[in-house]
Amino acid sequence: MHLLLISDPGPPTRRVAAIKDEFEEVLRQSFDADVHVDTCTETIRVRTDHQLEMSTLDSVVNRYPSADLVIMFTDIPRHTQDKPLIAEVLPGRKVAVVSNPTLGALTTRRRLLKIFMSCANQLLPDGHTAPKHSLPRWGQWSSRADSGHRTLHAHTFTGGTRLVLGMTTANEPLRMARKLSRALAAASATGAFGIFYSSIWQMSHHLSTARLISIGMIAIAVMVGWLLTVNGLWDRPVRGRRAQVVFYYNLSTVLTLIICVGALYVLLVAGILVGSLIVIDPDFMAQIIHRPEAKFTNYLDIAWLSAAMGVVAGALGSTFDSDVDVKNMTHAQRLRSRVYVAENS
Repeated sequence: MHLLLISDPGPPTRRVAAIKDEFEEVLRQSFDADVHVDTCTETIRVRTDHQLEMSTLDSVVNRYPSADLVIMFTDIPRHTQDKPLIAEVLPGRKVAVVSNPTLGALTTRRRLLKIFMSCANQLLPDGHTAPKHSLPRWGQWSSRADSGHRTLHAHTFTGGTRLVLGMTTANEPLRMARKLSRALAAASATGAFGIFYSSIWQMSHHLSTARLISIGMIAIAVMVGWLLTVNGLWDRPVRGRRAQVVFYYNLSTVLTLIICVGALYVLLVAGILVGSLIVIDPDFMAQIIHRPEAKFTNYLDIAWLSAAMGVVAGALGSTFDSDVDVKNMTHAQRLRSRVYVAENS
């Protein structure tokens, strides 16, 4: 048996590389046959209706004429019949398409192997399958009478949440936070003022913990809103069957930005805290805030309030970051780039 695993660049490719050898061994043991698994990384284009452009997939498959089965592991979130689509099997092409985001944020190796094995079983004719490899209890294959395609949908109640979390994870918000270098520079420069201005020490001392936390949350919300607006990352709601899909895209975009900006905020707090511990003498601070002695929590309050100021300034600084880098953080924008390529090829 010769099986070809095609994966989109990024997280799908890394996941395939992590399980490739194990998958090959499982296939060998299950079918008691000589099995060879090839892998390749390709960006499969999409049509204007956001469905996979099968001709581009065929062109990749044609480069491997000896492949008996093909599994495409895509970064595109798929949604049909009002449910997130985990996998689709096209028997006529001997191709199965598995959606990485639909599997969720914490997809284990075992779970991914089960999905791939189930797809292989669905592609093989009756009598040649490996029955001991069954799907988890949350998934059941269904057939479409009009085309003969077989589909595996996520659970009605948990599928949407799993899809949004999977899309957010696939956006790699922590990795993309590094792209906001100018925002971080502006935030750091502004936040550093908190170390040297005693009025900020006094203000942070008199603010309650609840109010300080609220200020931090508002600062994060301001920067998230700014990034959404300036870079056009919010898709307009639509009516009809795509309304739910647009909702998933927007929700995952907001969650991605919250994690990304939250990471920058934590980094800023840590940096200002270290700087304030080095620069501000405890006795001098105690004199300014009219306390017998300065505590570590006083330094932490200063860092938190200063970071909130810095994040608001960082929103303005983000204007000078590459809009291409920022837009590529979201699934919707990456999907549009695939459609654009397809239309102009």
